[in-house]
Amino acid sequence: MNESEALRGFAAIAQETRLRIIRMLVETGADGLSSGGIAVTLDGASPQRTSFHLKELENAGLIESRREGKSIIYSAVFPALSDLVAFLMHDCCGGHCKFCDRAIALFANCTGRPTGKAEPQ
Repeated sequence: MNESEALRGFAAIAQETRLRIIRMLVETGADGLSSGGIAVTLDGASPQRTSFHLKELENAGLIESRREGKSIIYSAVFPALSDLVAFLMHDCCGGHCKFCDRAIALFANCTGRPTGKAEPQ
């Protein structure tokens, strides 16, 4: 991830509603949420307002949409979110922090999809 991509991603989540949406979609994982479900969770936000924020997040590459019947389902793009975290942590401790390196490696493997096996603690 380059600086321009990081700025676009951070700018997209530097707004209260969009940050709430991202956190909501991270929590739901691969299943995602419909735009209507997102609006309800945002205390009944209007469809237009919700659509505007979803479009901003999708343009930044942080979420993706898919059609299921008449609904549009939105999901977090976990690799893009992990790239933002890695961008911040990349040079931690002069690039010699085993804990940051491990965290970056774990984030890089996160897809938001179930793996079917328990992850070691």
